[in-house]
Amino acid sequence: MYLTKSLFYFNIYKRLNLKEIAIIILNWNGEKLLEKYLPSVINNTSKDLADIIVADNNSTDNSIEFLNNNYSEGIKIISLDKNYGFAGGYNRIIEDLDYKYVVLLNSDVEVSNNWLEPLYKLVSQNKEIAVVQPKICAFKDKTKFEYAGAAGGYIDIFGFPFCRGRILNSVESDVGQYDDTTEVMWCSGAALFIKRDVYMKVGGMDERFFAHMEEIDMCWRISNLGYKLYETSNSLVWHLGGGTLPMNHPHKLFLNYRNNLLMLYKNMPFLRRFYIMFIRFFMDLASAFIFLIQGKTNNFASVLKAYIAFLKMKKYYKSPSKYVKNKNIYKGSIVLKYFISAKKFSDLKWKH
Repeated sequence: MYLTKSLFYFNIYKRLNLKEIAIIILNWNGEKLLEKYLPSVINNTSKDLADIIVADNNSTDNSIEFLNNNYSEGIKIISLDKNYGFAGGYNRIIEDLDYKYVVLLNSDVEVSNNWLEPLYKLVSQNKEIAVVQPKICAFKDKTKFEYAGAAGGYIDIFGFPFCRGRILNSVESDVGQYDDTTEVMWCSGAALFIKRDVYMKVGGMDERFFAHMEEIDMCWRISNLGYKLYETSNSLVWHLGGGTLPMNHPHKLFLNYRNNLLMLYKNMPFLRRFYIMFIRFFMDLASAFIFLIQGKTNNFASVLKAYIAFLKMKKYYKSPSKYVKNKNIYKGSIVLKYFISAKKFSDLKWKH
């Protein structure tokens, strides 16, 4: 068993309670974040609609004691026997719970009033929609979109992710320009509403990724099964984000390059991935030498290490048995388009 607390009585409670949604906040040594952000989730979530669960990744701080002292009622606490990371933690918790829908919610997210209802309504009333995210703005500056998710995510033909509201490192101010409900290519793991049976059908998130792009990869696999993914601005949350590593930290670069290559390799049909990854190799080689010219030798090494790791790991994957042509993959290079003309999403003039 992965859990230090048995789920037997918890699942009996759930069946008697008859709620369809579990909001799962995965915690690891996040006492301060729980203290700051958990009240908004409790205060702005209907108790008749969802259970709030804090799943603890074997924290070594006082997280559990804090929750027991301050939230003995109103939330459920489940403890894992060790730290399984982001993907591993969610995979184990979701596998063992019995709900129709689950929400992956970061511990550093503040939610708005009635944030859950629009997400639930959109997915529950549309059989073809499996995943939806709210509009995600930055907690530190609520006038701007948040980097990792914004108003819904996409990738370009070479696998580089971008969002409505954020291209590369350029983040837009939110002035209502994306206040709608629209189909997207991926939804942010910071606040992701998903049908549990679909999550289980695709095997959850890929634990080999360790960190970065797990949710994009999962969303692509879901799309390959024919499901749709949406963003709706009828729901709004604010994400602190920022992570623990700077944007160009060598280890973060390594994970981003390696995981992006793995994501391309495992989600595209054989012939397509052959020529796409052939071009990607030269694009990444150019980036590596730019790092070298700039004197960023650690970043140069990270790109090379990412390719070595990718070559070792690709044996674990094969082309998808089913591939759906995805209209939400931008057919050009978002990097090239950014430097030529598109500093924001609306500049793409993209009919997707």
